[in-house]
Amino acid sequence: MSILSIIHNKFSKKTTILGLRLWILIAISVGAIIALILFLCCLCRRRCRRKSPKPVHSLKSSGLIHNHESLTPAFTKEIEDIVPEVTAPNHRLHEVQIKVDKAEDRELLDSDRMPSSGESPASIGAGPPPPPIQGWMRRYTLREIEVATKGLSDESVIGKRGYGTVYRGLLGDNTIVAVKNLFNDSGQAEKEFQVEVAVIGRVKHKNLVRLLGYCAEGAYRMLVYEYVENGNLDYWLHRDVGLISPLTWNIRMDIILGTAKGLAYLHDSLEPKVIHRDIKSSNILLDRQWKPKVSDFGLAKLLCSENTHVTTRVMGTDGYVAPEYTWTGMLNEMCDVYSFGIVVMEIISGRLPVDNSRLKGQVNLIDWFKKMVENQNFTEVVDPELSEMPALKALKQVLLVALLCVDPNASERPKMRHVIRMLEAANQLDRHEKPI
Repeated sequence: MSILSIIHNKFSKKTTILGLRLWILIAISVGAIIALILFLCCLCRRRCRRKSPKPVHSLKSSGLIHNHESLTPAFTKEIEDIVPEVTAPNHRLHEVQIKVDKAEDRELLDSDRMPSSGESPASIGAGPPPPPIQGWMRRYTLREIEVATKGLSDESVIGKRGYGTVYRGLLGDNTIVAVKNLFNDSGQAEKEFQVEVAVIGRVKHKNLVRLLGYCAEGAYRMLVYEYVENGNLDYWLHRDVGLISPLTWNIRMDIILGTAKGLAYLHDSLEPKVIHRDIKSSNILLDRQWKPKVSDFGLAKLLCSENTHVTTRVMGTDGYVAPEYTWTGMLNEMCDVYSFGIVVMEIISGRLPVDNSRLKGQVNLIDWFKKMVENQNFTEVVDPELSEMPALKALKQVLLVALLCVDPNASERPKMRHVIRMLEAANQLDRHEKPI
Protein backbone atom coordinates (compact mmCIF):
# COMPACT_ATOMS: atom_id res chain seq x y z
CA MET A 1 0.00 0.00 0.00
CA SER A 2 1.42 3.36 -1.00
CA ILE A 3 1.92 6.33 1.36
CA LEU A 4 -0.83 8.32 -0.38
CA SER A 5 -3.27 5.49 0.21
CA ILE A 6 -2.37 5.37 3.89
CA ILE A 7 -2.84 9.17 4.27
CA HIS A 8 -6.12 8.98 2.34
CA ASN A 9 -7.44 6.21 4.57
CA LYS A 10 -6.49 8.06 7.80
CA PHE A 11 -8.02 11.40 6.76
CA SER A 12 -11.12 9.68 5.43
CA LYS A 13 -11.91 7.98 8.74
CA LYS A 14 -14.95 9.23 10.57
CA THR A 15 -14.39 10.97 13.91
CA THR A 16 -16.50 10.98 17.03
CA ILE A 17 -17.46 14.67 16.43
CA LEU A 18 -20.81 14.48 14.63
CA GLY A 19 -19.39 11.62 12.58
CA LEU A 20 -17.43 14.08 10.43
CA ARG A 21 -14.43 12.83 8.50
CA LEU A 22 -11.04 14.04 9.79
CA TRP A 23 -10.19 16.17 6.73
CA ILE A 24 -13.51 17.98 6.97
CA LEU A 25 -12.90 18.71 10.67
CA ILE A 26 -9.41 20.09 9.90
CA ALA A 27 -10.77 22.32 7.14
CA ILE A 28 -13.42 23.72 9.46
CA SER A 29 -10.80 24.46 12.15
CA VAL A 30 -8.47 26.24 9.70
CA GLY A 31 -11.36 28.32 8.37
CA ALA A 32 -12.40 29.32 11.89
CA ILE A 33 -8.83 30.41 12.74
CA ILE A 34 -8.58 32.52 9.57
CA ALA A 35 -11.97 34.15 10.30
CA LEU A 36 -10.85 34.97 13.86
CA ILE A 37 -7.63 36.56 12.62
CA LEU A 38 -9.52 38.68 10.09
CA PHE A 39 -12.00 39.80 12.77
CA LEU A 40 -9.19 40.89 15.12
CA CYS A 41 -7.47 42.83 12.30
CA CYS A 42 -10.69 44.69 11.49
CA LEU A 43 -11.20 45.52 15.17
CA CYS A 44 -7.68 46.96 15.47
CA ARG A 45 -8.16 49.08 12.36
CA ARG A 46 -11.42 50.51 13.68
CA ARG A 47 -9.77 51.48 16.98
CA CYS A 48 -6.87 53.14 15.17
CA ARG A 49 -9.27 55.14 13.04
CA ARG A 50 -11.15 56.35 16.11
CA LYS A 51 -7.94 57.57 17.73
CA SER A 52 -6.53 59.37 14.69
CA PRO A 53 -7.78 62.99 14.36
CA LYS A 54 -9.40 64.29 11.18
CA PRO A 55 -8.85 67.71 9.61
CA VAL A 56 -11.33 70.43 10.48
CA HIS A 57 -12.80 70.51 6.97
CA SER A 58 -13.69 66.81 7.15
CA LEU A 59 -15.79 67.07 10.34
CA LYS A 60 -19.05 67.86 8.60
CA SER A 61 -18.59 65.54 5.64
CA SER A 62 -17.70 62.65 7.91
CA GLY A 63 -20.96 63.03 9.84
CA LEU A 64 -19.12 63.85 13.07
CA ILE A 65 -20.91 67.21 13.24
CA HIS A 66 -24.57 66.70 12.49
CA ASN A 67 -26.50 68.18 15.39
CA HIS A 68 -26.10 70.02 18.71
CA GLU A 69 -26.53 67.03 21.00
CA SER A 70 -24.42 64.37 19.30
CA LEU A 71 -21.17 66.26 18.73
CA THR A 72 -18.53 64.37 20.72
CA PRO A 73 -15.17 64.56 18.91
CA ALA A 74 -11.82 64.27 20.70
CA PHE A 75 -8.96 66.69 21.22
CA THR A 76 -5.64 66.51 19.52
CA LYS A 77 -2.76 65.56 21.78
CA GLU A 78 -1.29 69.08 21.88
CA ILE A 79 -3.79 70.09 24.58
CA GLU A 80 -2.64 68.01 27.50
CA ASP A 81 -4.84 69.51 30.20
CA ILE A 82 -8.23 69.35 28.45
CA VAL A 83 -10.53 66.60 29.66
CA PRO A 84 -13.05 64.80 27.46
CA GLU A 85 -16.24 66.70 28.28
CA VAL A 86 -17.30 70.01 29.80
CA THR A 87 -20.91 70.49 30.78
CA ALA A 88 -22.86 73.65 31.56
CA PRO A 89 -26.50 74.21 32.56
CA ASN A 90 -28.81 73.14 29.70
CA HIS A 91 -26.02 72.70 27.17
CA ARG A 92 -22.70 70.96 26.56
CA LEU A 93 -19.33 72.51 25.96
CA HIS A 94 -17.99 70.16 23.32
CA GLU A 95 -14.45 69.50 22.29
CA VAL A 96 -13.25 70.23 18.82
CA GLN A 97 -11.28 67.81 16.70
CA ILE A 98 -8.68 69.74 14.78
CA LYS A 99 -5.66 68.40 12.94
CA VAL A 100 -3.08 71.13 12.46
CA ASP A 101 0.59 71.53 11.60
CA LYS A 102 3.17 71.43 14.40
CA ALA A 103 4.81 74.67 15.47
CA GLU A 104 7.29 75.98 18.02
CA ASP A 105 6.50 77.61 21.37
CA ARG A 106 5.44 81.26 21.75
CA GLU A 107 3.71 83.58 24.21
CA LEU A 108 0.08 84.63 24.28
CA LEU A 109 -1.31 86.93 21.59
CA ASP A 110 -2.43 90.04 23.43
CA SER A 111 -5.16 91.64 21.33
CA ASP A 112 -5.04 95.39 21.90
CA ARG A 113 -8.23 96.67 20.36
CA MET A 114 -8.64 100.37 19.63
CA PRO A 115 -12.11 101.88 19.95
CA SER A 116 -14.37 102.19 16.97
CA SER A 117 -14.36 105.59 15.32
CA GLY A 118 -18.10 105.28 14.76
CA GLU A 119 -17.90 105.15 10.97
CA SER A 120 -20.53 103.20 9.11
CA PRO A 121 -19.19 99.98 7.59
CA ALA A 122 -18.54 100.10 3.85
CA SER A 123 -19.86 97.43 1.56
CA ILE A 124 -17.10 95.06 0.57
CA GLY A 125 -18.94 93.14 -2.09
CA ALA A 126 -18.45 89.64 -0.71
CA GLY A 127 -20.74 86.87 -1.82
CA PRO A 128 -23.22 85.24 0.55
CA PRO A 129 -21.54 83.16 3.27
CA PRO A 130 -21.90 79.38 3.30
CA PRO A 131 -24.51 77.89 5.65
CA PRO A 132 -23.24 77.47 9.22
CA ILE A 133 -22.41 74.09 10.66
CA GLN A 134 -25.47 72.93 12.55
CA GLY A 135 -25.20 73.12 16.33
CA TRP A 136 -21.75 74.66 16.24
CA MET A 137 -19.70 77.62 15.06
CA ARG A 138 -18.78 78.23 11.46
CA ARG A 139 -15.59 77.35 9.67
CA TYR A 140 -14.66 80.30 7.49
CA THR A 141 -12.56 79.97 4.37
CA LEU A 142 -9.40 82.00 3.92
CA ARG A 143 -11.07 83.70 0.96
CA GLU A 144 -13.97 84.87 3.15
CA ILE A 145 -11.57 86.30 5.71
CA GLU A 146 -9.50 88.07 3.06
CA VAL A 147 -12.59 89.66 1.50
CA ALA A 148 -13.96 90.67 4.92
CA THR A 149 -10.68 92.33 5.99
CA LYS A 150 -9.79 93.79 2.56
CA GLY A 151 -6.98 91.31 2.12
CA LEU A 152 -5.81 91.55 5.75
CA SER A 153 -4.85 95.13 4.96
CA ASP A 154 -3.26 97.60 7.36
CA GLU A 155 -6.36 99.81 7.26
CA SER A 156 -8.38 96.96 8.80
CA VAL A 157 -6.00 96.49 11.76
CA ILE A 158 -7.55 97.36 15.14
CA GLY A 159 -4.92 95.79 17.36
CA LYS A 160 -1.35 94.61 17.00
CA ARG A 161 1.16 92.87 19.23
CA GLY A 162 4.36 90.93 18.74
CA TYR A 163 2.49 87.63 18.41
CA GLY A 164 -0.44 88.43 16.17
CA THR A 165 -2.81 90.96 14.66
CA VAL A 166 -6.51 91.71 15.13
CA TYR A 167 -8.51 92.97 12.13
CA ARG A 168 -11.93 94.52 11.79
CA GLY A 169 -13.92 92.70 9.13
CA LEU A 170 -17.27 92.86 7.39
CA LEU A 171 -18.75 89.53 6.33
CA GLY A 172 -20.97 88.97 3.33
CA ASP A 173 -24.10 89.11 5.52
CA ASN A 174 -23.00 92.55 6.86
CA THR A 175 -21.91 91.13 10.22
CA ILE A 176 -19.02 93.13 11.67
CA VAL A 177 -16.40 90.85 13.22
CA ALA A 178 -12.97 90.97 14.84
CA VAL A 179 -10.51 88.52 13.28
CA LYS A 180 -7.53 87.45 15.36
CA ASN A 181 -4.75 86.22 13.06
CA LEU A 182 -2.28 84.18 15.10
CA PHE A 183 1.34 84.11 14.00
CA ASN A 184 1.54 80.38 13.40
CA ASP A 185 5.27 80.02 13.89
CA SER A 186 5.27 78.28 17.25
CA GLY A 187 3.63 75.61 19.38
CA GLN A 188 1.93 78.12 21.69
CA ALA A 189 0.02 79.62 18.76
CA GLU A 190 -1.21 76.13 17.92
CA LYS A 191 -2.31 75.51 21.50
CA GLU A 192 -3.98 78.90 21.79
CA PHE A 193 -5.98 78.27 18.63
CA GLN A 194 -7.19 74.87 19.80
CA VAL A 195 -7.94 75.96 23.37
CA GLU A 196 -9.95 79.02 22.33
CA VAL A 197 -12.01 77.06 19.82
CA ALA A 198 -12.65 74.30 22.35
CA VAL A 199 -13.27 76.38 25.47
CA ILE A 200 -15.05 79.51 24.27
CA GLY A 201 -16.67 78.01 21.18
CA ARG A 202 -19.63 76.51 23.08
CA VAL A 203 -19.68 78.76 26.18
CA LYS A 204 -22.29 81.52 26.02
CA HIS A 205 -22.57 84.28 28.58
CA LYS A 206 -23.29 87.99 28.15
CA ASN A 207 -19.99 88.85 29.86
CA LEU A 208 -17.84 86.53 27.74
CA VAL A 209 -16.84 87.49 24.21
CA ARG A 210 -18.54 85.27 21.64
CA LEU A 211 -16.46 83.21 19.22
CA LEU A 212 -18.33 82.99 15.92
CA GLY A 213 -15.95 80.68 14.10
CA TYR A 214 -12.44 80.02 12.89
CA CYS A 215 -10.27 79.64 9.82
CA ALA A 216 -7.62 76.92 9.52
CA GLU A 217 -6.08 76.76 6.08
CA GLY A 218 -2.43 75.98 5.44
CA ALA A 219 -0.36 77.90 7.98
CA TYR A 220 -3.21 80.31 8.83
CA ARG A 221 -4.87 80.05 12.22
CA MET A 222 -7.57 82.68 12.68
CA LEU A 223 -10.33 83.19 15.23
CA VAL A 224 -13.46 85.14 14.31
CA TYR A 225 -15.18 86.96 17.20
CA GLU A 226 -18.15 89.23 17.60
CA TYR A 227 -17.05 92.83 17.17
CA VAL A 228 -17.07 94.77 20.44
CA GLU A 229 -17.45 98.46 19.64
CA ASN A 230 -15.57 100.25 22.43
CA GLY A 231 -12.33 98.30 22.37
CA ASN A 232 -10.66 97.18 25.58
CA LEU A 233 -10.65 98.52 29.12
CA ASP A 234 -6.90 99.16 29.09
CA TYR A 235 -7.33 101.80 26.39
CA TRP A 236 -9.92 103.80 28.34
CA LEU A 237 -7.99 103.63 31.61
CA HIS A 238 -4.46 104.36 30.45
CA ARG A 239 -4.58 106.21 27.12
CA ASP A 240 -5.19 109.91 26.60
CA VAL A 241 -8.98 110.18 26.32
CA GLY A 242 -9.31 113.72 27.71
CA LEU A 243 -9.29 115.41 31.10
CA ILE A 244 -12.55 113.73 32.11
CA SER A 245 -12.83 109.98 31.63
CA PRO A 246 -16.00 108.70 29.92
CA LEU A 247 -15.87 105.85 32.43
CA THR A 248 -18.02 107.26 35.24
CA TRP A 249 -18.10 105.58 38.63
CA ASN A 250 -21.35 103.78 37.75
CA ILE A 251 -19.86 102.53 34.48
CA ARG A 252 -16.77 101.32 36.31
CA MET A 253 -18.90 99.48 38.84
CA ASP A 254 -20.84 97.84 36.00
CA ILE A 255 -17.55 96.76 34.43
CA ILE A 256 -16.30 95.28 37.71
CA LEU A 257 -19.59 93.49 38.41
CA GLY A 258 -19.98 92.19 34.85
CA THR A 259 -16.43 90.86 34.80
CA ALA A 260 -17.07 89.14 38.14
CA LYS A 261 -20.21 87.49 36.73
CA GLY A 262 -18.32 86.23 33.69
CA LEU A 263 -15.62 84.70 35.88
CA ALA A 264 -18.18 83.22 38.28
CA TYR A 265 -19.80 81.49 35.31
CA LEU A 266 -16.46 80.00 34.26
CA HIS A 267 -15.62 78.89 37.80
CA ASP A 268 -18.97 77.73 39.18
CA SER A 269 -21.34 76.92 36.32
CA LEU A 270 -19.13 74.60 34.29
CA GLU A 271 -17.74 71.15 35.02
CA PRO A 272 -14.82 71.04 34.73
CA LYS A 273 -14.40 74.71 35.62
CA VAL A 274 -12.48 77.03 33.31
CA ILE A 275 -9.47 78.92 34.70
CA HIS A 276 -8.82 81.89 32.41
CA ARG A 277 -5.20 82.42 33.57
CA ASP A 278 -4.77 85.85 31.94
CA ILE A 279 -7.32 88.25 33.43
CA LYS A 280 -6.17 91.82 32.79
CA SER A 281 -7.64 95.10 31.58
CA SER A 282 -6.61 94.57 27.94
CA ASN A 283 -8.55 91.28 27.92
CA ILE A 284 -11.78 92.95 29.04
CA LEU A 285 -13.66 94.33 26.04
CA LEU A 286 -16.40 96.97 26.27
CA ASP A 287 -19.48 97.08 24.07
CA ARG A 288 -21.45 100.14 22.96
CA GLN A 289 -23.15 100.37 26.39
CA TRP A 290 -19.80 99.87 28.20
CA LYS A 291 -20.76 96.35 29.27
CA PRO A 292 -17.71 94.13 29.78
CA LYS A 293 -16.88 90.94 27.91
CA VAL A 294 -13.96 88.79 29.04
CA SER A 295 -11.85 87.73 26.05
CA ASP A 296 -8.69 85.90 25.02
CA PHE A 297 -8.91 82.32 26.31
CA GLY A 298 -5.68 81.16 24.72
CA LEU A 299 -4.10 80.32 28.09
CA ALA A 300 -7.23 78.82 29.68
CA LYS A 301 -7.03 75.56 31.62
CA LEU A 302 -9.75 73.19 32.80
CA LEU A 303 -9.94 71.94 36.37
CA CYS A 304 -12.12 68.99 37.42
CA SER A 305 -14.09 69.31 40.64
CA GLU A 306 -12.19 66.47 42.30
CA ASN A 307 -8.87 68.30 41.83
CA THR A 308 -7.71 71.26 43.90
CA HIS A 309 -5.30 72.56 41.26
CA VAL A 310 -3.49 71.80 38.05
CA THR A 311 0.28 72.17 37.81
CA THR A 312 1.38 73.98 34.68
CA ARG A 313 4.03 76.26 33.27
CA VAL A 314 3.66 79.78 34.67
CA MET A 315 2.07 82.07 32.07
CA GLY A 316 0.35 85.43 32.32
CA THR A 317 1.16 89.13 32.46
CA ASP A 318 3.49 90.85 34.91
CA GLY A 319 1.58 92.54 37.70
CA TYR A 320 -1.50 90.33 37.40
CA VAL A 321 -0.11 86.87 38.22
CA ALA A 322 -0.89 85.43 41.67
CA PRO A 323 2.25 84.99 43.81
CA GLU A 324 1.58 81.33 44.71
CA TYR A 325 1.22 80.47 41.03
CA THR A 326 4.52 82.20 40.27
CA TRP A 327 6.28 80.25 43.01
CA THR A 328 4.77 76.79 42.58
CA GLY A 329 3.13 76.60 39.15
CA MET A 330 -0.05 75.32 40.83
CA LEU A 331 -3.10 76.88 39.19
CA ASN A 332 -6.71 77.09 40.36
CA GLU A 333 -9.58 79.58 40.30
CA MET A 334 -8.02 81.65 43.10
CA CYS A 335 -5.34 82.75 40.63
CA ASP A 336 -8.10 84.33 38.53
CA VAL A 337 -9.53 85.93 41.69
CA TYR A 338 -6.15 87.54 42.41
CA SER A 339 -5.88 88.91 38.86
CA PHE A 340 -9.45 90.21 39.13
CA GLY A 341 -8.49 92.04 42.35
CA ILE A 342 -5.66 93.80 40.52
CA VAL A 343 -8.08 94.81 37.73
CA VAL A 344 -10.47 96.26 40.36
CA MET A 345 -7.62 98.36 41.78
CA GLU A 346 -6.75 99.44 38.25
CA ILE A 347 -10.35 100.48 37.51
CA ILE A 348 -10.70 102.42 40.77
CA SER A 349 -7.37 104.23 40.56
CA GLY A 350 -6.73 104.50 36.82
CA ARG A 351 -3.16 103.31 37.48
CA LEU A 352 -1.16 100.55 35.82
CA PRO A 353 -0.35 97.41 37.88
CA VAL A 354 3.35 98.15 37.38
CA ASP A 355 4.39 101.68 36.38
CA ASN A 356 8.12 102.36 36.39
CA SER A 357 7.54 106.02 35.55
CA ARG A 358 6.12 106.70 39.02
CA LEU A 359 7.95 107.66 42.20
CA LYS A 360 9.47 105.08 44.51
CA GLY A 361 6.76 103.41 46.54
CA GLN A 362 4.17 103.95 43.80
CA VAL A 363 5.62 101.70 41.09
CA ASN A 364 3.73 98.61 42.24
CA LEU A 365 -0.02 99.27 42.31
CA ILE A 366 -0.88 96.72 44.99
CA ASP A 367 1.71 98.07 47.47
CA TRP A 368 0.64 101.68 46.93
CA PHE A 369 -3.04 100.74 47.12
CA LYS A 370 -2.66 98.89 50.43
CA LYS A 371 -0.68 101.76 51.95
CA MET A 372 -3.30 104.33 50.96
CA VAL A 373 -6.13 102.25 52.43
CA GLU A 374 -4.19 101.59 55.65
CA ASN A 375 -3.72 105.34 56.03
CA GLN A 376 -7.44 105.85 55.28
CA ASN A 377 -6.68 108.02 52.28
CA PHE A 378 -9.70 106.59 50.52
CA THR A 379 -10.46 109.47 48.17
CA GLU A 380 -6.85 109.69 47.00
CA VAL A 381 -7.13 106.15 45.66
CA VAL A 382 -9.83 107.18 43.19
CA ASP A 383 -8.89 108.05 39.59
CA PRO A 384 -8.61 111.89 39.41
CA GLU A 385 -10.18 111.76 35.90
CA LEU A 386 -13.55 110.71 37.36
CA SER A 387 -16.23 113.34 36.79
CA GLU A 388 -17.88 112.61 40.15
CA MET A 389 -16.71 110.83 43.27
CA PRO A 390 -18.64 107.80 44.59
CA ALA A 391 -20.37 107.53 47.95
CA LEU A 392 -17.81 106.86 50.68
CA LYS A 393 -19.47 103.69 52.01
CA ALA A 394 -19.74 102.24 48.53
CA LEU A 395 -16.10 103.12 47.82
CA LYS A 396 -14.96 101.43 51.04
CA GLN A 397 -16.92 98.28 50.11
CA VAL A 398 -15.26 98.07 46.69
CA LEU A 399 -11.83 98.75 48.21
CA LEU A 400 -12.47 95.87 50.60
CA VAL A 401 -13.39 93.56 47.70
CA ALA A 402 -10.13 94.43 45.90
CA LEU A 403 -8.01 93.79 49.01
CA LEU A 404 -9.74 90.49 49.79
CA CYS A 405 -9.15 89.28 46.24
CA VAL A 406 -5.39 89.93 46.45
CA ASP A 407 -4.91 88.35 49.88
CA PRO A 408 -1.44 86.71 49.91
CA ASN A 409 -3.08 83.57 51.34
CA ALA A 410 -5.02 82.11 48.42
CA SER A 411 -7.36 80.16 50.73
CA GLU A 412 -8.54 83.45 52.28
CA ARG A 413 -9.63 84.93 48.96
CA PRO A 414 -13.38 84.93 48.28
CA LYS A 415 -14.90 82.93 45.45
CA MET A 416 -16.31 84.95 42.58
CA ARG A 417 -19.92 84.25 43.60
CA HIS A 418 -19.18 85.86 46.98
CA VAL A 419 -17.48 88.78 45.26
CA ILE A 420 -20.67 89.39 43.27
CA ARG A 421 -22.74 89.64 46.47
CA MET A 422 -20.33 92.17 47.98
CA LEU A 423 -20.32 94.25 44.79
CA GLU A 424 -24.12 94.24 44.59
CA ALA A 425 -24.21 95.42 48.20
CA ALA A 426 -21.83 98.23 47.27
CA ASN A 427 -24.15 99.23 44.44
CA GLN A 428 -27.05 99.47 46.89
CA LEU A 429 -24.97 101.67 49.19
CA ASP A 430 -24.00 103.92 46.29
CA ARG A 431 -27.65 104.51 45.36
CA HIS A 432 -28.64 105.57 48.87
CA GLU A 433 -25.59 107.60 49.86
CA LYS A 434 -24.48 111.01 48.64
CA PRO A 435 -21.19 111.25 46.69
CA ILE A 436 -18.07 112.32 48.56
